[in-house]
Amino acid sequence: MLRPSTVLRLISIQRVLLRYGLDEIVTATHLFRPLRYFSPGWWRRDSHKESLGARVRMALIELGPIFVKFGQSLSTRPDLLPRDVAVELAQLQDRVPPFPNDEALAIIEGAYGKSVGEIFASFDSDPLAAASIAQVHTATLKDGREVIVKVLRPGVKKRIERDMAVLYAMAGLAERFWSEGKRLHPLDVIAEYEKTTLDELDLLREAANAAQLRRNFEGSTQLYVPEVHWDYCRKNVLVMERIYGVPIADMETLKARGTNFKRLADHGVELFFTQVFQHNFFHADMHPGNIFVDVTTPEFPRYIAVDFGIVGTLSTRDQYYLAENFLAFFNRDYYRVAKLHLDSGWVPPETRLDELESAFRTVCEPIFAKPLEEISFGQLLVRLFQTARRFNMEVQPQLILLQKTLLHIEGLGRHLYPQLDLWETGKPILERWMRDRLSGANVLAKLRQQLPDLNETLQDVPQLVQTLVQQATEGRLSITVNDPGVSALREEISRSARARYTAMAAGAVLIAGALLIGLDVQPEWLGWVVSATGAALLLINRPSAS
Repeated sequence: MLRPSTVLRLISIQRVLLRYGLDEIVTATHLFRPLRYFSPGWWRRDSHKESLGARVRMALIELGPIFVKFGQSLSTRPDLLPRDVAVELAQLQDRVPPFPNDEALAIIEGAYGKSVGEIFASFDSDPLAAASIAQVHTATLKDGREVIVKVLRPGVKKRIERDMAVLYAMAGLAERFWSEGKRLHPLDVIAEYEKTTLDELDLLREAANAAQLRRNFEGSTQLYVPEVHWDYCRKNVLVMERIYGVPIADMETLKARGTNFKRLADHGVELFFTQVFQHNFFHADMHPGNIFVDVTTPEFPRYIAVDFGIVGTLSTRDQYYLAENFLAFFNRDYYRVAKLHLDSGWVPPETRLDELESAFRTVCEPIFAKPLEEISFGQLLVRLFQTARRFNMEVQPQLILLQKTLLHIEGLGRHLYPQLDLWETGKPILERWMRDRLSGANVLAKLRQQLPDLNETLQDVPQLVQTLVQQATEGRLSITVNDPGVSALREEISRSARARYTAMAAGAVLIAGALLIGLDVQPEWLGWVVSATGAALLLINRPSAS
């Protein structure tokens, strides 16, 4: 049951779309479709003189932060959108209408408890850039260092929570009534999206993300991360080093500077795989508004990243399966791809391996047969998802950020250098990561890290053995098995309980003897006697052949 506030918000969304002449979207969404037949003329704005892209952009801005971020994501894939729509949506990256200057000043002064003049040597009240969550001003510290001051939009959390309630309501209905709902986990997807979006509202978290990324790429010739000025950072105000670079979308300036676009595009792919697999900490909001280029040396350009509100990490298991999947795709080893999907639990265990392998081959071979500049990883993912539907493959919410980031990187790379070879650039990095992961040095390093915990565990073993022996000899030792298929075995074990307890006691005595020997307990013969006693008990209790 939808809450009245959610229903009202859905109606207001439809009204905004209608006002900007986007009737086709209202029709496509089906919800409140009859509304278009009863809409009074006063709510329709005379926007038809504007292009479709401009109307979409204005509607998203009016609808709020969640919708602006959706438009930002779309803007990173101009290859999948009409040109006028892509151009207009690109403005959402840093040209959202700012909030009033006096509100920004009030937020800053409230955060510090001082006037702006006491905090900064100079402060530009006109924002340098404005986005859906915050806007940025330039300033100079008292020591002369140039900085940017990022200020959270007033009331943004309330607006985001309101629209999240709408998304949750729609996802709940989809999961309950849509045939694909259980497989696609819409509620889990929205929960993951909510987490990353709300994380953006804590600018101290963003500062910490920036500091970590800066450490990861200290001294790098491929990426520069500006310095955080921690003394000036608050939950709703962030102060960082001001950077100067060419916006990645400004192709004319980059061309005029003689930028090596192939190297720049290759570096983008390398940075993605390095962050995901080597550092396991990746910038997950790589739209063009957050990326600049240092062309001091045009032949060796370097990226400059800003806006670190969204970052991603993966579990070790997901890292391994993703790397293996990428390599298998690069090598066109479809059997391996199918087996990895089965082993990881991404498809049901009853799935036939040969059918899954054949389906992946059918999807991928026509794509790999195309010229390089026509191969789109985004299109490949779409085709794979369509194929996966046949096999009830479940969506992995924890991988959504990664998938979005990869699509951003590919879209950016194609924009810079249409002949970008995503496979050739990424494959050596993945192969090196897999070799390092399985190397003896890496295994030994992990063992060294685990030695303190192992030492603590070993110290508890004698007490554990003593407890097991005591419980076994007193008939108080019990083992719980949750597998429903062993009920018959339990009945058999119950009929021979005494033999079981004797065997357990014998095993515990044998383990205790081995520990006494290994720990060099004196007198020396004690360990051997205890071990021999345990072995004798096991032999006596051995079941006879039936």
